[in-house]
Amino acid sequence: MTEVDLIIHSAAQLLTLQGGPQRGQDLGNLGMIQDGALAIHKEKIYKVGPSSSIRSAHTARKEIDASGSVVMPGFVDPHTHLVWVGDRASEFEQRISGATYMEIMASGGGIMSTVRSTRNASIDQMVAESLPRTMHMLAYGTTTAEAKSGYGLELPTELRSLQAIQDLSKKSPLELIPTFLGAHAIPEEYSQDPQGYTDLVSQEMIPILMDWWREQYPDDPLPFVDVFCETGAFNLQQSKQILTAAKGLGFPLKIHADEFDGLGGTGLAVELDATSADHLVQTPFEDILALGQSETVAVALPNTPFGLSEGKYTPANEMIEAGGILALATDLNPGTAWCESMQFVISLACRYLKITPAQAIAAATINAAAAIQCQERIGSLEEGKQADIIILDIPDYRHLGYRFGINLVAHVIKRGKIVQ
Repeated sequence: MTEVDLIIHSAAQLLTLQGGPQRGQDLGNLGMIQDGALAIHKEKIYKVGPSSSIRSAHTARKEIDASGSVVMPGFVDPHTHLVWVGDRASEFEQRISGATYMEIMASGGGIMSTVRSTRNASIDQMVAESLPRTMHMLAYGTTTAEAKSGYGLELPTELRSLQAIQDLSKKSPLELIPTFLGAHAIPEEYSQDPQGYTDLVSQEMIPILMDWWREQYPDDPLPFVDVFCETGAFNLQQSKQILTAAKGLGFPLKIHADEFDGLGGTGLAVELDATSADHLVQTPFEDILALGQSETVAVALPNTPFGLSEGKYTPANEMIEAGGILALATDLNPGTAWCESMQFVISLACRYLKITPAQAIAAATINAAAAIQCQERIGSLEEGKQADIIILDIPDYRHLGYRFGINLVAHVIKRGKIVQ
């Protein structure tokens, strides 16, 4: 018999999500094994199969009896604004009193409110305020998450934010994938010269970021570069200028697109072979068709329209029909979606995106991993992949989506170790 570090056995449903990212009508293939088991060794999944075969061929230093439970990959959250300082509770009150997001932004609130607080913060303060959010994400079953800068809008604060993300990834079991979002908004000092700020980001910030990253983190992959392509932020041409500059230096790309207006950002993402295009509420049909013919992942963020009390959500079924790769994320941020729970995202996706629990689970695991270029090592339970696993205190996977407002996670395992 082969000795391994850990065996999880007797799962009512073991969801493997095997086979890579799921596109179009293939979305929702859970790869379910009833009475399933996993053998885990040296941070990786060693064997997957029925409990009888795994337990007859392996012994383990530790075993977990998952009887009556669902075992599945840890959630992957591919779009968060994890690092910020302060809060915007007053703006929530304004919104429910009738003010729109864009009205609050035009009056000096919104992103710029958080920018003012974050610019005055040290790295230690950024980490201290963001660490509780990090641990909440982990407790709710997220084992890997993307995290953006973007509340500096000046290079020193943007770099401090990226360093805080790297520090948080070391301080907690949650693995963070960094994104540079210097183009999150036009800062106040450039309010009359948005093209000037666009030039600053594309011609100065991004090249300096490259040198800084190579010096500080020579063994780590480059961060993503993102831009908020939206009315009141960066127009289509400015977004293309920034992303083209980043692509020319070898950075992988993301884009915020079509949240309030369909400006063509999704089509730009496809044109530039961006890893993902995110939000996609007002996406023109021709851009949906383009997504379906591309490798760009469509990341839906249902927390955001919910947080804004908006009635329109990402047209997920049109994207599925077009053959696209659909993922889900929280959009964790201080203004519109302070929510760390991918479980709640799945509940919203089932109700408002009109997708099934199985489709939502695939969108929150293997497809979400593809949205951060990590699908080869996380997002599914397959031999040789990183052992990132959650055990849910539910007898059937459909309880995800069906239930909301409580935490269904019993255990979180990251790199083969029980961390929650």
